[in-house]
Amino acid sequence: MAYVESRKNLTGSACGIAGLALTFTGLAGAYWPVVIVGLYGAGALIAPPERPPAPDFPDPSAQLETVRADFATLREYLAEVELPPAASGRLVELTGLLEGLLAPGWVSEALATDPEAIHALSRAVHQDIPESVDTYLRTRWWTRLTPGNEPPERPLEQQLSLLHREAESMAVGLREAEARRQQTHTRYLEDRGGAN
Repeated sequence: MAYVESRKNLTGSACGIAGLALTFTGLAGAYWPVVIVGLYGAGALIAPPERPPAPDFPDPSAQLETVRADFATLREYLAEVELPPAASGRLVELTGLLEGLLAPGWVSEALATDPEAIHALSRAVHQDIPESVDTYLRTRWWTRLTPGNEPPERPLEQQLSLLHREAESMAVGLREAEARRQQTHTRYLEDRGGAN
């Protein structure tokens, strides 16, 4: 059935009908079946190839919903983990900032226009934070067996600070985009008022 609706068949059929018209006008002569089949074949060969449909990827808001749900799972995991006070405080700041960025409403609508920010949030929730915490927990266990090495709290605090800085820069970028939008709207209103 797909071939019946294809461009090749439709173009070949149109050329075959032209061959049929040539037959009725008498120009095809005794070779009319060859003319009709030949024109159909030529039309099928010159027809443009079928173009596969473009992939249907989820829109950014659907991706944010997935990240939001995974963030809830991450928070459950983090609630069960024992961290030192400094790292725990840094983690609370980081998760609070991420929660604000992932909150439903106009913030996530603004975030949905920036695929890089969505990717960075997804990476932080799916990979960076769990990896930092898990690596700390594993290193802490090994540090108990081999004392005298650098305490694993320092790298964890540094990693959480870097992740917080990255999330903070996303928030600043969103704020700046909204400020530009506000300035643009102000200029528009000024220009519109000045034209009267």
